[in-house]
Amino acid sequence: MKIITVVGARPQFIKAAAVSRAIIEHNQNNRFAIQENILHTGQHYDEKMSSVFFDQLEIPKPKYNLGITEKTHGAMTGKMLEQIETVLMKEAPDILLVYGDTNSTLAGALAASKLHIPVAHVEAGLRSFNRAMPEEVNRVLTDHISDFLFCPTQTAVSNLHNEGVVEHIHNVGDVMYDVTLMYREKAEKQYTLSNWGVGEKGYVLCTVHRAENTDDKKRLQDVFLALNEMAHDIPVILPLHPRTHKMLCEYGLEHLLKKLQVIEPLSYLEMTRLEMSAKAIVTDSGGIQKEAYFHRVPCLTLRDETEWIETVAMGCNFLCGAERKTILAGWASIANSDNVFATVDEQGELPYGNGFASRLIVEKLL
Repeated sequence: MKIITVVGARPQFIKAAAVSRAIIEHNQNNRFAIQENILHTGQHYDEKMSSVFFDQLEIPKPKYNLGITEKTHGAMTGKMLEQIETVLMKEAPDILLVYGDTNSTLAGALAASKLHIPVAHVEAGLRSFNRAMPEEVNRVLTDHISDFLFCPTQTAVSNLHNEGVVEHIHNVGDVMYDVTLMYREKAEKQYTLSNWGVGEKGYVLCTVHRAENTDDKKRLQDVFLALNEMAHDIPVILPLHPRTHKMLCEYGLEHLLKKLQVIEPLSYLEMTRLEMSAKAIVTDSGGIQKEAYFHRVPCLTLRDETEWIETVAMGCNFLCGAERKTILAGWASIANSDNVFATVDEQGELPYGNGFASRLIVEKLL
């Protein structure tokens, strides 16, 4: 069986690491081999956002790298669609595998479906119910043209059922949990907190990158005003996304970086190490919300809605939006609590599976 895997952004590299490893393990133990070729669209293009992930996560090097980046959504998706189609016609795979909700995801799924190549979507069924988000449009369209729908949670399964999608759905758990279990020990051994001049539970880790925050001056200003107030209590480490830096400068808000510990974007293992030992994580990233839960670190989410409602329901993820007051109220709840995970422990829930999602995906594809 031949699979083409399409990736293009940091979260997809992480998810692909688990499934690629499961494919390699299968090939070592079975005569019926799976041939996986990775196609990297180039959506994330710098060293810290792309190639270092392949090295650290031991993902097979991409056979194709399209180098498509820095375009509008329509131009990027259209260019990807054209070039992915060319690759698929040459390779003639049995299945095309896509992850998540980026332009790379949608372009890959569209190209394959028009060539009648079955599409497998990992992380199917997620919904924010906000169609203003490009990611929401990407994930809905991808789900409705996919032949294999690999859901990370029961909520995702229910979302698909509510849209009339009822066949070929598999609740396998979350591949990001697989990766967390695989690499947590390696990250702890390879990096020490002294690299950043902080101690255990002695800092807050923050990431800001979503367009809904970076492209709105009021939202971005409120977020960074809140971070500055938090920095009076505890060091705030900020791996600064290039787009966020650009918009802060355009809005004349770069002075709000002075009280924060601003660092370059991190590799996966570096980020994992800082996530593990943070007092709290402040983010607008979907993936990092879950990673916070996996590491038992409370999270303040800088969005008005989230796909990962399980973490909010369990009381370890505070949905703050981008208002200074609500962010600081969330921080006060964390700072004044001995253990926000006490309720989670009582419930004993495992909403994202048991760490074997990638193996189940390979079994279902076979």
